[in-house]
This record gives sequence, structure tokens and C-alpha cells, in this order.
Amino acid sequence: MKKRLYSKIPLAQTIVALCEAKGIHHIVISPGSRNAPLTIGFSEHPEMKCYSIVDERCAAFFALGIAQQIQKPVALVCTSGSALLNYYPAISEAFYSDIPLVVLSADRPIERIDIGDGQTIRQKNVFENHILYSANLYSEVVAETKVKDIKIRQKQREAQKHNEREINLALNRAIEKKGPVHINVPFYEPLYDKVDQPTVFPKNIPIEDPQYIISDDLHSKMIKEWNQATRKMVLVGVNSPEKIDQQWIDYFANDPSVLVLTETTSNIHHSSHINCIDQLITSLTKEEFENLQPDILLTIGGMVISKRIKAFLREYQPKSHWHVDEKKAFDTYFCLTEHIRLDVNSFFSDFLPKTNTIQGNYKSTWVAVRDHRRMRHAEFLKQSSFTDLTVFEAIFDNIPEDQMIQLSNSSTVRYAQLFSLHPSFKVFCNRGTSGIDGSTSTAIGAALASGTPTTLITGDLSFFYDSNGLWNAYIPSNFKIILINNGGGGIFRILPGKEESDNFSQFFETIHNLSAEHLCKMYGIEYNKAITLEEVNNGIQQMYIHNDSSQLLEIFTPRKENDSTLIDYFRCFV
Repeated sequence: MKKRLYSKIPLAQTIVALCEAKGIHHIVISPGSRNAPLTIGFSEHPEMKCYSIVDERCAAFFALGIAQQIQKPVALVCTSGSALLNYYPAISEAFYSDIPLVVLSADRPIERIDIGDGQTIRQKNVFENHILYSANLYSEVVAETKVKDIKIRQKQREAQKHNEREINLALNRAIEKKGPVHINVPFYEPLYDKVDQPTVFPKNIPIEDPQYIISDDLHSKMIKEWNQATRKMVLVGVNSPEKIDQQWIDYFANDPSVLVLTETTSNIHHSSHINCIDQLITSLTKEEFENLQPDILLTIGGMVISKRIKAFLREYQPKSHWHVDEKKAFDTYFCLTEHIRLDVNSFFSDFLPKTNTIQGNYKSTWVAVRDHRRMRHAEFLKQSSFTDLTVFEAIFDNIPEDQMIQLSNSSTVRYAQLFSLHPSFKVFCNRGTSGIDGSTSTAIGAALASGTPTTLITGDLSFFYDSNGLWNAYIPSNFKIILINNGGGGIFRILPGKEESDNFSQFFETIHNLSAEHLCKMYGIEYNKAITLEEVNNGIQQMYIHNDSSQLLEIFTPRKENDSTLIDYFRCFV
């Protein structure tokens, strides 16, 4: 067995030891020199799964994809300077999506900052607006084993205590609060020296777990209010698969006074739910909106995609809005009344058995509207020409069961909201900041961590923006990419106020003639393309026959027809 080595620098040993103690075993490393002590420490550890990703922006989203699936912190290791700043898009996504990441940035000692040293920037607290904790560690000179100067020894002990405490606080926060933390680690040279035995044994400070308890008065008040309300709406945003126990989904389904609205990213399915919100909300009259207005709005999960439901609930506010989440509650509809800081199943198991089923036609009325609009949806698609809309229908009709579906942002995730996806799909999308950057990298990290057959559905701008995500040695052979290439930012064509002009095409829609074919050749990904609906159907079916190499199907759709078709689609519900 190969003998394990350690960085000679005690600070590096301390970080690796505390990550191990807290169960952090996935480490994404971007190459550099200043981070060599950490790279040595992690890569030499037999229990650490280390990944090498050159592009730090891609590395951070790759780590985010892993953390998304394992629901545990993943560490990122980079060198000093601008390398660290490339993590920021993924850090902000993790912050708003409650995904635990641990950023370990190597740095120069403080006296080297702002004196003209290369690869040196102000790294202290650089993520302060989007981070749960920033730990700024003390640098240390690695002295010989026997130090006679008492003051030096005392300073070493004080630095070690400070660093241990800060590292513990940061790692505990990432685990407990489920989000990103930053540990800035200044190192003196030499950086590459190794020892065969650890020289420090840091203390592992346990996580404090304060329990939130609903007061008896509030609990009684909520039960009374629920039992009196005839119109209750449950709106589920981004939600991990199988997070909510089926018994509570069934409970809501059996109450005529409860209408459950879900999205593609909710990962909840039931025949009584409204799963395509925009189909329901579009073109309602004022009287219909008033009839839909709930007495109580109960929200679960993260961000909601539908702009229409946001606009509706801001205009037709409920009397009470309760949000159930252990960590945070956004006042998205400007009427939040209660934040229940509990796990959703814990809350439901205590609350729902004390409630009564209320008879009425609230649910049945809107399920009937939903069914009628599903029929109009099917009729419209039957007579539609080849556009993004019909392509998405073909995609979801042909993807086999039990896939993880990773969606890119912008038009891709919004088109997906218009279709009823198979209940076996597990659907994810970076909805924390809703950016187009990092979708490919996230999907690859998620596919690797889950071991589940994974399909990334992406638009052209998102794909080309994150093309370095394919510069990755960890892409599973059963990883598929379906790329809808409509020649630009097609979503801007359906926004109010857009106009056909050279400026619009260049600066908003950003039209292009790019293809993914040569990228696929460079990265060893099997490439196919489709330009007709028949080729789309055949291409998707062929993708899933072989899993010996990752594959990409590029679907070219007509740039100018897509927006008019989508506008006509929503008009069909009038």
C-alpha cells in the first residue's frame, strides 16, 4: 500500500483533517501553485475523491452538481488571484439554492497584498454578499520542530487555535445551514514540502442543533384558520425528488378545499394537481382570478418559475401566506404572515392530522379548467409546424423513463413548464439565480455523483456559454445532451416591447450561426443533428440505444417562427 504523505504546513493538515472529520470527501481542485499544500493534503488522502477541473467557473458548477445530489458539502480548492473570482457565479447560485459548498482559496500572506506581487488580489471577504460564513485564516511560517523562542511558539499556538476555530465554524455553517462558505488560506513558501506523519491534531467542534418549536398559540391559531378556509392553495417551487412524503401529497389530493400547484422542478405528481401553471393562469378574467384567489397560501420549496403565478398572487393576495422551510422564507408575494422553520414532513405530521376536510368545489372547478386547457394544448400541438414548442413535445415523449433531467435556464426551463413530464423523471435546474451559466458543468457533476442516467436539455446560448464544461474527464458514458439551437436568445423575442431591428438582433437576441459539431469532436462526444420533427424523434430514440459514450443531439429550429408560435399557443386558451 502506498504510504500516505502530508503537506509540511500545519494549516493545510488542519483543513484536510477537519474536512475528513465532518464527512467532506468530494474535493474539486483547479491547478495552481499557491494551493499546492491543500492539493497535496487532499490528493494523498485515501478517503478523498478528488477531481481536477481547470476552469474555475466550471469547477464550481461541477462541484455544485455533486453537492446538489449528495446533499453534503463539496470542497473547492483554487490558487490565489482571479482564480477565486471565477467561483462567484456558482457561489451565488449555491447561496440562493441552499446547496453546501466549501471554498478553500489559497492566498499570499497579508503583507504581500497590494504591493505589486503577481496573482494577488484582495481575497478577504470577497463573497461577503452571498456567503454564509467567511473565515480568514492566519498564515504561518513552518518552523523547525524545536523552537526555542517562547514568543514564537506562543504565536504558533494562538494562530493554530484561531484557525481551528474558524475552520470549524465555517464547515459547521455549511453543513447546518446548507449553503456556501469561504475559507481563505494564506500560505508562505515553500509550498511543496511533505512529511510522512501529521504534526497537528485539530479539535473537531461539533455542530450545534437548535430546535425550532411552534408555539401552542400559533399552532392553534393556524389549525383554526385552516379548518375555516374554503379555498387553500399549496404552491410547490423547486423541490428535491421524494422530499415530501407521499401520504401528505395524498392528503391534500383528498381535500376538495385544497388546490395544489406544482412546477416541473417540484418533482411532485398527482392527478389532482395543477402541474402546468401558465396554462391555467393565462387569459383568466377578473372574475375568474377572484374565484381562484386563495384564503390561505401555503408554499413549499424554493424558487417559483412562473411569472404569471407571481403576478396573480401579488395582485390577488391571500389573507394568510405560510411558508414551510427550515432555513428561509422569501416574501415573494408581499403578504408573508408565517415562516414555519421546520422540515416539511415534520410540520405536516404534526399539523395535518389535526385539520378537517372541507367540502366545496374549489379544487374541482380548477381541475376542470385544467383538463379543458390540456385538451386545447393537445389540439394546438397537433396542427403546429416545426418549432421549439413541438420539439419540446417530442423530447418529453421520447426520453425513456427513470432519467435525471437537468434543464438549462431561460427558455428551456420555461418551455418545460408547459408539458406533463413522466413521474419517473427527476428534474433539476439552477433556479437560485436563474443564470444561463454553468448548466452543463452542473449537469455533469450531478450525473457523476448520482450514477443515474442523465439528460441535459439546453439552449444554444447556455450551452456555448458553458462549453468549457465539456473540458472534463468525468463525463459518464450514459450522459446525454439535447441542444435546441434556435440561433440566438430566442426568449427575448417573446418579451413585451421588443422590436425587430439591427440593434435588437445584435445586442438582445445575439443571433449566431454556431454549431456544437466541432466542440463535440474536440471533446470526444458523439454528435448528431436534426432539422425536422421526424429527425428529432429518430435522433432522440437512437441516443438511448447505446450508452458506451456520451452523446449530443443538436436540434436546429427556425429562429423567427418560435416566438409567434408560442404567442399563438397562449392565445388558444382564450
